[in-house]
Order: sequence, then structure tokens, then C-alpha cells
Amino acid sequence: MTDIEINRSVKAQPIQAVADQLGILASELLPYGRLKAKVSLDVLERLKSARLGRYVLVTAINPTPLGEGKTTTSIGLAMGLSRLGHRTAVTLRQPSLGPVFGIKGGGTGGGRAQVLPMEEINLHLTGDAHAVSASHNLLSAFVDNHIFHGNALRIDLNRITWPRTLGISDRSLRQVLLGEGTDGRRGQFVITEASEVMAMLALASSQADLRCRLGQIIVGFTTSGKAVRAEELGCAGSMAVLLRDALLPNLVQTLEGTPAFVHTGPFGNIAHGNCSIISDAIALRCADYVVTEAGFGSDLGAEKFFNIKCRLSGFKPAVAVVVVTLRALKLHGGGGMVKVGTPLPAGLTGPNREALAKGFANLEQHIANVKAHGVPAVVAVNAFRDDPVAELEWVRERSREAGAVDAAVSTHWADGGKGAEALAQAVARATETSSSFRYLYEVAWPIKKKIQAIATEIYGASGVSFDAVAERDIQSAEQLGLDELPICMAKTPLSLSHDPALKGRPTGFTLPIKEVRMLAGAGFLTAVCSGIQLMPGLPKKPAGERIDIDPATGEVVGLS
Repeated sequence: MTDIEINRSVKAQPIQAVADQLGILASELLPYGRLKAKVSLDVLERLKSARLGRYVLVTAINPTPLGEGKTTTSIGLAMGLSRLGHRTAVTLRQPSLGPVFGIKGGGTGGGRAQVLPMEEINLHLTGDAHAVSASHNLLSAFVDNHIFHGNALRIDLNRITWPRTLGISDRSLRQVLLGEGTDGRRGQFVITEASEVMAMLALASSQADLRCRLGQIIVGFTTSGKAVRAEELGCAGSMAVLLRDALLPNLVQTLEGTPAFVHTGPFGNIAHGNCSIISDAIALRCADYVVTEAGFGSDLGAEKFFNIKCRLSGFKPAVAVVVVTLRALKLHGGGGMVKVGTPLPAGLTGPNREALAKGFANLEQHIANVKAHGVPAVVAVNAFRDDPVAELEWVRERSREAGAVDAAVSTHWADGGKGAEALAQAVARATETSSSFRYLYEVAWPIKKKIQAIATEIYGASGVSFDAVAERDIQSAEQLGLDELPICMAKTPLSLSHDPALKGRPTGFTLPIKEVRMLAGAGFLTAVCSGIQLMPGLPKKPAGERIDIDPATGEVVGLS
């Protein structure tokens, strides 16, 4: 059976029954049909004194382009903990339409480890992403409208930093000419998940907090060098209105009925890569265990989870799960190349202890990254059907030697929650060990020192270089008093370095920073490495070519 056939074959619980598992009242639920609902923020006030559950982060090694099953592991682990009798919830980001119709496909898991309803979650869900795009583009329109009507703020047309946004990958929009004739100016589009509005929605703690953040957005600079903010354009209030319902987290369920929050979708490589603080805040007050996923490897999503999300929320993780597969380790060990749409080479799928041993260095760095934040690490070996048992056990043993408190083989894709019970037991035991969570850097450090700390301690770089544009950006941030914000790195997920071709655990490289973007509303600075695009492109054979409506049944076909 395909993923979508498995998803449709499950007899799902009504959404109120899912909410009942968490003690969410009917008056706190805003149903969107039978299988999904938004949750009112009233639950936070009612449960403000509740004891928080145990916070479990799921991260990974540097993945192959195919991904290593981090979402399926998060879902499988949550179902495994539920099978062990623990009240559990999983919190995930909403899939992006860019990858859904592009190279990656959907983001609702796979096999027997999925959330449902698959089609609705992968497409529009409750419309949050569209609200983000509308809110963002409203501000873009206000900027140009202000200029058209006389430009009373004296905005410098060459220093407008606020782009436009679109939820679909489209490389032709990376650079555009806005307007006509002599009054035209250059602009750009970013994908919705890279929008600062999406970041703010994920990091806001309340409607009032979101409204305040929107007003702080810097859209550009005046001819005298003064920052121009959304509040000055009179747009922040309307933006907040468009986002009013989008701030409320979405409740759905796994194939086995475990509650799942799917809310906000910032990418892990070009944004901060975590679901909303609000969804975690509700889940932690309603469940014994909350499993949350951070985008890509520990060098990206997990580092930002620790140093941005946890810093803002105040929540402390009890344990971090590092997902690994034999094929990814062998890739990092030189066992072959991966190309989407082609069969995996024998060097990645069959026995290859030499490549496995060489590539294990990548996993060692990710375990070290978790431990650098004072958090116990559990390695989840996501097993495929034909993986050699001896190699799986070798990875488990070596993981413990490398500093993981435990390691377990998981077969959740094939077996659902039952296949993740060993992992669930390992995670539950790990949460009993002491966790002395700490941040990697202090926000009071100079900007360059914070970037260098991430580059050298998390990536293994020997140093950092700053382009002239980045130098000017840092100086501007300091002049605006934004130098005490945390750092959000934008780089490739396929390597610990900035270069996707550098596999394993590279050393001796210098990390190049080409610009530093000031996201004053989101509350962080984005350091952009060379080669990073904030608007992805479609592949030669987009996934959207396979997606259609069955004329006989009206059902979606080809979604994966």
C-alpha cells in the first residue's frame, strides 16, 4: 500500500476524542470538519499552573537528499510512548507547498508512522500559510504605496529590505523588477516558510506578543540611514488581524490516534526550523511526554531549537533523539552518491562496513552537538527492511561509545508504534538522567563571536570569513541596538559545513558569511552562508506532475 492508501485506510477518531486525551475542553476546540481543529489560547490560562511534561527533541545527522525519517521517527516515537501507557503528544511543523509540489513531497510521515488527514495537512490544512503570505504581502504593498503617495518617510529605494513572498518554489522570482518605467525598482520573493512573518508566528507567545513583533519589522532604511518599521507605515495592526486565527495551533492525530499538533512551518536551513512555541506550550501542559521535531540535522534545527526557541520559551529539553540511517552514514563515508528519482547504489544499501565506519564521524559530531547543550542524547537507528542486522548493532554500540546515553533500532515506518517501543523505552529511561541544559552562547556576546561559536563548535570550522556586505550589515545591526539578538544560521543541510560536497566530519574549512539579515520582529539575526537561496526552485521532474484528482472518486492521487 502507498502512504496515502495507508492513511485513508485508518478509522480515525473524531477530533474531540483526540482532544479529550489531553484534557482539552470542547469550549477550547474550534473544529475544522471532523478530523482537525484549532485550539483556543484559553487553555493556556486555564492550565497556567499545570506541571509541564517531559520535552523530547528529535533531530538527526546531516541527511541524504532523500531525508532519513526524522518526521516518521517523531511520530513513531510518540505512538511508541503512547503504547507504553504515557500520555503523549507530538508537535510538528506544517508541510510547505514548495516541497509538496517540488522535490521532497509531503511532510506527514510515511508508512505506518503518519499523521492524518494526509491530504489536508500537506495542502491547506486550516489556511495558516496563506494567512502568513497575505500578511507579509500586505506590508510589501504598504511599502510601495507609501512611496507612490509621496514617500513622507524618505525611504531609500535602494535600501528596501522587505521582500514579497509566495508559498510555491519559483526560482524566476528570486530577483524581479517592480513597477514600470523610471519608477520601477528591484525586488525579490522568498518562499513563505522563509518569511519573517512565519518566524514570528512560530515564536510568538500570545496575540499581544505577535502584534508587538509585527510592529518591529524593519522594511528598509531612509535616505539618512534610519530604520523604517512596519508600525510607522500603519500596517502592523492589519497584519495582526490577518494572523489572528493562524496563531491558534492545529490539532490532528497520528494513525494510532496519538494527539498531534501541526503548526507553523519555518524551514530548518533558511529559517529557524521549529514548530510554534504556542503548540509546545499547550502540549507540555496537557501531556506527560511531548515529542517535537527540529528541521534537518543538529547543526541547523536543533542548534536553533536550543539557542532561539528554548531561549524565548523558557522550556528545557529532557533528552534529544538523533536519527540516523545506515545509508546516510555510508554516504558520509564515501559509499556512493544519492540522486532523487534514481535507485540507491549498492554501496549504500548493501553491507559496507568500511564506508559505515568512516561515515560514523558525522554522527559523532551530532552527538557532541547535543551534549554541548547539556542534553542527554539517544540515537535512533531508523532501519530499512534489508539493513544488515550486524551493522545496525554496530551503530548502536558505537553510539554509546561516542557519548549517547542509549541507542535503539526503530522500525516504526513498517510497524508503527510497536516498532518504536524499544526507542520509546530508551527515551523514557534517558529522561530520568540529569539534564543540565545550557545555551551555546550568551546573547550579549558580539555578533561575530556568536557566529564563530556556532561555526567552530557545532560545524567544526576552523574560522569564519565575512564578506564586505556582511561587515556592513553587522555594523548596521550594532548601530540599531540589535547586536544582542540570537543568531539564525542559513546554510546547506547536506553537510556540517557550508559546502554540500563536504561529507563526513570535515575540518579545516572557513565558513563564509555573505550577509546578515536583521529580523527585528522575529528577534534574531540571520547569518547567510554562500550558496543559500531564500526562494527554492523546482526540480526537472516536480512532484506536482504526479498529483491529480481522480475523476471517478474526486480523491487526490499522486500525493506522497
